[in-house]
Amino acid sequence: MTRRVRTLLVANRGEIACRVIRSARSLGLRTVAVYSEADANAMHVALADSAIAIGGAKPADSYLRVAAILDAARDSHADAVHPGYGFLAENEDFAEAVQSAGLVWVGPDPKTMQDMGDKERARLLAKAAGVPVLPGSARFAPGDLDGLEDAADDVGYPLLVKASAGGGGIGMRLVEDPAGLRKTVEATQGLAARSFGDGTVFLERYVRQARHVEMQVFGFGDGHAVHCFERECSIQRRFQKIVEESPSPGLSADAAHAMAAAATALVKQERYRSAGTIEFVLDDDTGAFYFLEMNTRIQVEHPVTEMLTGLDLVAMQLRLAMG
Repeated sequence: MTRRVRTLLVANRGEIACRVIRSARSLGLRTVAVYSEADANAMHVALADSAIAIGGAKPADSYLRVAAILDAARDSHADAVHPGYGFLAENEDFAEAVQSAGLVWVGPDPKTMQDMGDKERARLLAKAAGVPVLPGSARFAPGDLDGLEDAADDVGYPLLVKASAGGGGIGMRLVEDPAGLRKTVEATQGLAARSFGDGTVFLERYVRQARHVEMQVFGFGDGHAVHCFERECSIQRRFQKIVEESPSPGLSADAAHAMAAAATALVKQERYRSAGTIEFVLDDDTGAFYFLEMNTRIQVEHPVTEMLTGLDLVAMQLRLAMG
């Protein structure tokens, strides 16, 4: 269905806001920036056709204020909202609020965002799509650790304690042996509750000689999907990516093909819509790969794929959202 879009509000700041504005302008769209009082002179404000102040310097007082962003969209006569990455980009409640306001949401369906944002549910969905998944446990809520030691034995050591609602390497801690298990789980639950508002965690087998490879995907919302090749992001510090490159220097052609097939199978199964990234851990000793998580947004590293392929992934998002 074609949706008439003339004006796009970019619900973000900085580099990604400038990036979205550039692609929107190439499609002939008018752009609206939002800004905090600290960003009044920022580049994204200068680049947009108009800009609206939405609050104080802290993100909680501005870029995370759903009501203020929706008011800005109404006041500027915006037809659509692009969330960029970070802030509210993977917040299904924000996506639903945008749609309920009669605006076009430039991103995946809120239900898909919710499913993939829940790391345990995402693992189950990946397994249903035939994607290899590392051994893992059910989730453990704060104050309810019954069966924890047995679950850890089933997963096997070393293992990772991971926040169910986590992402970006936050809420993930290594446990080498049973002695440190319970203390690490409780500490990770506390961090998860503070960071994500959800203190549940689960256990997952740790691959010691691991590479981190992610597959850029694009789904059309109707069961069709494509991949745009892989990005290697194994050079990290504290689970945070430092170097991203494509093609992967450590992936054989056969492994790359199998990983791409697995990624697109999951996207097709979920009838995923828009750009996304499926991340895998690759066992460097065996060559086996396993599903890690899916990011339901344009990713920070997407320009690496754009340089490799010549595609404009943001423009693709916008064109799909407009039908």
